[in-house]
Order: sequence, then structure tokens, then C-alpha cells
Amino acid sequence: MPGITGVISRRAAHECETLVRAMVGSMNHESFYVSGRYRSEEIGVYCGWVAHDKSFAASQVFLNEQEDVALIFSGECFVDNEIRAALKQKSHRLEKNKGDWLVHLYEEEGDQFFEKLNGLFSGLLIDKRQKKAFLFNDRYGLERIYFCETKDATYFASEAKALLRILPELRAFDEEGVAQFLTYGCTLEWRTLFRGVQLLPGGSVWSFEGANCHKRKYFLPENWEAQSPLSVESFESEFQETFKRILPRYTEAEGEVGISLTGGLDTRMIMACLPPTNSSYMCYTFAGANGQTLDARLAAKIAASLGLEHHALRVQPDFLQCFDTYFDRTVYVTDGCAGAVSSHEIYFNAQARQISPVRLTGNFGSEVLRSVSTLKPLGLHRRLLNDSYARPVAAEAQRAINRGAHPVTFAAFREIPWGLFGLLAAGRSQVTFRTPYLDNDLVALAYRAPGAFRRSPLPALHLIEQANPRLARIPTDRGELLDSSGVGRAFRRALGEVTFKLDYYHDAGLPTLLSAFNPLLSSLSPLGILGLHKFLPYRRWFREELGSTVLERLSSRRVREARWWAKNAPETLARAHILGRGNYQRELNAVLTLEAIDRLFFSEISAKMPAERQETIEVVV
Repeated sequence: MPGITGVISRRAAHECETLVRAMVGSMNHESFYVSGRYRSEEIGVYCGWVAHDKSFAASQVFLNEQEDVALIFSGECFVDNEIRAALKQKSHRLEKNKGDWLVHLYEEEGDQFFEKLNGLFSGLLIDKRQKKAFLFNDRYGLERIYFCETKDATYFASEAKALLRILPELRAFDEEGVAQFLTYGCTLEWRTLFRGVQLLPGGSVWSFEGANCHKRKYFLPENWEAQSPLSVESFESEFQETFKRILPRYTEAEGEVGISLTGGLDTRMIMACLPPTNSSYMCYTFAGANGQTLDARLAAKIAASLGLEHHALRVQPDFLQCFDTYFDRTVYVTDGCAGAVSSHEIYFNAQARQISPVRLTGNFGSEVLRSVSTLKPLGLHRRLLNDSYARPVAAEAQRAINRGAHPVTFAAFREIPWGLFGLLAAGRSQVTFRTPYLDNDLVALAYRAPGAFRRSPLPALHLIEQANPRLARIPTDRGELLDSSGVGRAFRRALGEVTFKLDYYHDAGLPTLLSAFNPLLSSLSPLGILGLHKFLPYRRWFREELGSTVLERLSSRRVREARWWAKNAPETLARAHILGRGNYQRELNAVLTLEAIDRLFFSEISAKMPAERQETIEVVV
């Protein structure tokens, strides 16, 4: 996955250069990545970067005219025309590289620079004039920075594996991190799965000067929570104006922009307000091996109404044939944040890259605008864990992860950077990811939604109706559609929710107390009401096409000796799943993922992974 890495230390320059070279190499996974290194010996900074070819970060290192301020950057930042115009008025040169304006903005704003940034990003800014370096990330912490501090150095990287590559003492599981993973499917509160490796909290800026490091937050969610709510009329008016104003930031590109189109509200808003730009748009929807989900049917209809081309990107036989490879790549690229049941993300996004290297999505709209949440305890079967480890997992399950947080704070600053990061990381290894739903202006406005609109689809539906009435007449995949009487809307929504829930339970299984009725769900297949929403049948794949792979991995010595599991439990559950005696998809995914992390990061990290390329980088001084 593209990112930055480096060492801040007073150790010998050649030692630090050797370490950075290895760190960059561990992140250089694809032939379409470009990379480089930069150092400032007088400050003790040695760093490197990896980026998608022709992306925002590909043209770095970003420099001012005097080349005494340098920026190493990952992600994208979106600038208002007013800021660009103001910088030009002050005679700054903006045309040399895409991101040079960032350095010039720092020259004008100083320490206030970080608060002005809008996007998903991380960076290292080196100010040779002040002999300072600043390590920072976006306010949500979604562009991750892993770090490890020792007595003589600070090591940082966008991928944990870069730290594990050079620091063997980190190659072990973090006990609390594993407990969180087995409870929620992710780690929480900037903890990781790796002992001694932490995450930079969102909205952080660390300044390094000599032997000193000053750590501060340049943004806190409380800044937005303090806003007063708007009336229904004022909120709808401001919501429509804000969304239309910010969307062009995410559609600008030198070539075609690929739109990952679904049948839901969030991509519908994008399509309704899609600005006519110099870029052309190509639409696609992820789909199964055959058949048509509601997403695919509705997306094709939406694209056709706008005269745009639409593609269904499908699971081909090679995915299951090469599942081992896709699974290992997924775990390796995402540092274990995505596991077996996310192995399709790299596969699909590689297809999407063939259409466009830029992927515009509606991701995170439902979380930020309507408080939809999937960050809940997994409820793994009690037979899986050994007694000594069952207790910390049970204790972890009792924690109130929201702790009374504002719903927008919970969504934008907790659930998305913790629970949803893995899927995002896998996708970003292939395409440049863009979503308008984490734009600073839109998230700030979400805090001002009146109580009646906190979970309501009405602001989105009214926006679509106002911007493009034709699209408002096409129902969403959940049955949402404006209706004057309200009766039709309620019925369609209820029907959409029922089919969605049936699809979910058919895939994941009913709750334990109702598990005896699982066979009844399968009997609904001939009625055509299953498969409308879900198209990745990992439950069936683990039982049939991938059954031998699952059983082989779960019966390995590495799994049998892992301290998390009850004796023979993983293999026993795998056999029960394969024989159709229960649905243990979640349990199998957890065991498979931890086995892969152990194998790839602790046993094989010193050897070059198959997906890793030999670096060919230019040293910039």
C-alpha cells in the first residue's frame, strides 16, 4: 500500500540509510508503484515513500523555491481555489509539482498549516530553516502511521511490516491487541496486533528538534461537537449547498475517474450532483460470478440514465483457484487488518484499476450521515478459545467502545479508522481511493444535524430529488424512494430491509440460539429473495471449493500450538463447518487470519514476500 516511512535519529547516516532502504522495499508491492528516498543529515531525518504512478504523491518530494522546506507525503489533499489564488498572489510557484502548494501553504501558515489540510493523508515536513521535522496525519487517522520509539530513534511507517522488517524484537503478537481482534475483528484506540508497535492518533503532529520531540493534537472532535444544531430547514439547505460545493474536489483528475457505483443512497447522491468536468466517468459495480444483485441492476440503470458506461466486475474462476495467494497478499498488504473473508478486495480493485486508477466511492456516507454501524462484538463460539484466553476476550467484550460518544464522533473517529480500515487498505493497494463523505466541511456539518435527521434518509433523498429528479424515481437497494403518501415508501423500505436481513443471516448464520433454523434460510433460495445483496458466499466456499485449503491450514502445527485456541478446536470447527453441522465462518476467518499473520510477519518477514518488488529508487538529498 502506498505510504511513507523513515527513521529520525542521530545514529550514523549510513546505518539509517540502510534501514530506510529496507523499509521502503517492504512496502513496494506492485509494478505500478514509484518510490524514492530523502534525507536531511543535519536534522537527523531519513525517510522514503511509495506511491501509485501518476498519483498526487508520485511527483514528490515537494519543495519550496529555496528547497529548504521539503514534504514527504502520502494520500491526497484538496485545496480550495481561494487558497490557491492567495498563494499565487504572494508569488509562489504552483505549477512545478501537484503538491508544491502544500509547502507554500506551510510557509504562509506556519504551525497553523496542519489545521488547513483537507483529505486523507500523512506526511513528514522538514524545515531546514528551523532545523525541525514534523510528522503528521489526517484528523481521522485513516492514513495510518505506525511507530516505535527507542532510546536513540523514532521509527515510523504507513505499514507495520516496515518496522518489523528492521526491528526483530517487534515480531510478536500484542496480547491486548489480539483480544480486541477476537472480540471486534479489529484493534481499538490506536493499538495494533504487534508488540511494541503503536498507531499515531488521528489529528496528530509531532515536532522533532534536536533530541526533543513535542507531541500535540492539531484537531479534536470536540471542536465540532461544540457546534449548535440547525433547524430542519436550515440543515437541509446547508447540506445541499455543501455537498454540491465539495463534490468537484473529488472528481478532478487528469484522466478518467472510475465511480464504484451501487444501488445505495451515498453513490446516488454523487451521481445526482456529478459535475461536468474535463474528466470522463466510468462506472462499475462489484458482482458475483453470475447473476445480478440489486446493486448491479440499479447501478446499470443509474449509469444509463446519465449516459455513462457501466461494467459489472465479476469473480472469475481464477479467484478461488488462486485463493491462497490472494489471501496471503491481503493479510500482508494490510498488516493483518483484513483477513480471509476480505481476500476479494485486492482482486476486485485490481480490475477497477484497469478502468481507472482513481476510484470514487460512497464509502462512509451511511456511517457519518445516518449512524449506521457494524462495529459490534463478533460473538465467536465459546468452544474456540482456551479457558485462559477466554477471560480477557470476555472482558474486552464488556467494554463500551462508544463510551457515550457523539454518533458522528463514533463513526468518523473510531469506527471508520479502526473497524473499516482493513478493507480500505486492501483497496488502496490498487487504486487511489476517494470519498466525499470524510470531507472536513461535510463531517463538520453532520454534527449540526437536528435530532430528527440523525438517522434519517430524507436529507439524502431530498438532495437527489432536487439535483436530479430522474434518479430520485429509481428506488435504492434498501427500497428508499420519495413518495407523496409515505405508504409506498414505508412498504418498499420494509421489504428492502427484510431481504437484506435474510441475505445477511443466510451468509453469516442466525444467532446461536436460533442456529437450528439455518437450514430453513437455504430453502428460500428458489424464491429468488436470497442473493439480492450478498454475492461473496464465503460460508459456502469454506465448506466446498475452499474446504481442503481451510482444513489444511487449520490443522497445521502453527495453529495447534497457538495459545489462543482450545485444544483441537479450530480443526474440529472446520470439519463441522465443512460437513454442514454449523456455520463457523467468523471463527474460521479469525483463526486463518492470525495463522497468516504469524507465518508472514513473524516467521517469513526476513525473506522477501512473493508480492514484494526489489526497489529501484532514486536518492534525493
